[in-house]
Amino acid sequence: MRVLAVDDEPPALDELAFLLRSHPAISAVVTANNASDALRAMQDGGPHEPGFDVVLLDIRMPGLDGLELAKVLVNFARPPAVVFVTAHDDRAVDAYDLGAVDYLLKPVRADRLDESLRRVLLLRDAASTPPEDEVIPVELAGVTTMLSRSSVRWVEAQGDYARLHTRDDSHLVRIPLSTLESRWSEAGFVRIHRSYLVALRLITQLRLTPSGYVVIVDDRELPVSRRHTRELKDRLVRTAKAGWTR
Repeated sequence: MRVLAVDDEPPALDELAFLLRSHPAISAVVTANNASDALRAMQDGGPHEPGFDVVLLDIRMPGLDGLELAKVLVNFARPPAVVFVTAHDDRAVDAYDLGAVDYLLKPVRADRLDESLRRVLLLRDAASTPPEDEVIPVELAGVTTMLSRSSVRWVEAQGDYARLHTRDDSHLVRIPLSTLESRWSEAGFVRIHRSYLVALRLITQLRLTPSGYVVIVDDRELPVSRRHTRELKDRLVRTAKAGWTR
């Protein structure tokens, strides 16, 4: 893994870099003393290619602080994993709200840093191992067609049935939406509304309209209910974060 460590205190940064370079899973360690230098380091390969697998951020720094920098990172096309490293324990909730993998308190212990890096590696491995595709038998006019889950774009509830929308067609199956939600969650499907289940990877936009949030899938607007908005945003951030491994 390539790692970027950001801290405005040179002794703390040097100690963190030393620990990182001792870890067998790390191939390169780059350091920065502030957010501006960190962004320049991440953009060396272009604005959409950060080049780092994980960024370790101090929170309280002059200028752009660590939390503000993390808000910038999530907008990268392939955002790195973020681990916060700080002497202050009062911003953990804010850090995890931004999708942080871990929150370390200074002075950093080697065993806690190892645990953080283990979490990053698990996240990478999980993202690189897609679940086995499921096949759903669909009957129409006496003909049974085997439909793969990966071809489904979104699912629409219709009473006790569910309509599976593919790129070119739709198919009605006698399976409640709640059942598909629990079966397909690990495959990247997320409930956005009482009537809709969507393949997260196919969402191209989350848009606020006068009537509320909608997502765009295949140029189709699907409504997002208020109760599902926060979970959807969290899942989108986590999915974007996992993209750096692919």
